[in-house]
Amino acid sequence: MPQRESNGKILHDLSFSQKRRMENFRAIEVNKRGDILLTLSRKVQAKILEQLHDEELLVILRYLSPDETTDLLRNIAPGRRKALVEKLEEEKKVKVNKLLSFNPRSAAGIMSTDYISVPRAFSFEDLSKEIKKHEQRTGRFPAMLVVEEGMLKGELQGHVLALHMGKEKIEKYVKKLPVIEYDASERDVISMFRKHEHDKVVVLDKNKSILGVIYSDDILGLLQSQGKSLSTFAGVREEESVSDTVLAKVKNRYKWLIVNLWMMLIAATVVSLFERTISAFVFLAFYMPVIAGLGGNVGTQALAVVVRGMALHEIDIETGKRLIFKEIAAGAINGLIIGLIVAVTAFALHRNPVFGMIIGISVIVNLINASFFGAAVPLLLTKLGKDPASSATIFITTASDVCGFFVFLGLASLLL
Repeated sequence: MPQRESNGKILHDLSFSQKRRMENFRAIEVNKRGDILLTLSRKVQAKILEQLHDEELLVILRYLSPDETTDLLRNIAPGRRKALVEKLEEEKKVKVNKLLSFNPRSAAGIMSTDYISVPRAFSFEDLSKEIKKHEQRTGRFPAMLVVEEGMLKGELQGHVLALHMGKEKIEKYVKKLPVIEYDASERDVISMFRKHEHDKVVVLDKNKSILGVIYSDDILGLLQSQGKSLSTFAGVREEESVSDTVLAKVKNRYKWLIVNLWMMLIAATVVSLFERTISAFVFLAFYMPVIAGLGGNVGTQALAVVVRGMALHEIDIETGKRLIFKEIAAGAINGLIIGLIVAVTAFALHRNPVFGMIIGISVIVNLINASFFGAAVPLLLTKLGKDPASSATIFITTASDVCGFFVFLGLASLLL
């Protein structure tokens, strides 16, 4: 617990204390600096890397695995990155160069090289020696992959080592392991983990030889990175950091707030068209937040489904069109259910069946409308080459409010 609290304070100080950031960073034990850097946001990480001398950075990289080293080096300018790689020890340099050659958003770009491969004919005694060598070299316990004639046969799970030792052969304890091609997309990697109840997947090259291992922890990192676009729902840029100054935060946000203001003025203009109706039936104003709130929630739900599907590459523009119809159908059914509840409640409160019908119809129409815009807006933004979540809620909320208020107040003007 004290260690966790200490790390939390270090991360807080590095993220927020800009003036003393480098002083705080250099106060960290050298062998822990790499792990701390990898935990920080890429923006803060880049700022620290820029201010570190090459000699300092090389010492930090010495304590990191090749894949961790690659992750850090990808956040450095190409020219400096190349010079740093040349100064790595030969074995590590070869591995890092190979990892850097892969697409960072492919299976090979995600994988770790923290594994050993041993022949199927090995005994547990032989295996123990290989594990010790790996631990001495890297400080980490490896995944244990078993091969025969250079081809993967499976893995040995860690608990087996506690039950067997000596000259006994490992071959009968080998378990099958899912594999994936080195150039597979992030979508394929995520799909593989969903289909197989394993904590790792082996990455193979085009000759079916082992390149590396993707662990379930790496997939959590992928899903977290895909969640970054959630910040843009509110008009906050993805690169905005918690450590940004007040002025930087204002610059990042005020443009979308102005857009939001104009959108809200459109909705206010629609309401103003029915000023006489609202004056005559003041209770209508009590139900306008209901119309707006329900539409906004349904629109945001549809938006979340579409953006998540796009982030996981489960849908594209074509399949998205079918999803729009599904969302509309779901909105219609939910509209009928919620509309009926609202209509009965309104009738019970006001003893006016016509008003109950008006509010019920308005809810149904607005939920259908919100479902349509919630699904269509991110697809349209993608088609235009924009971030599919980029301030989409501003437009969806406006569309929902304008339609909902117009139908609700329009019907009230005609029927009451």
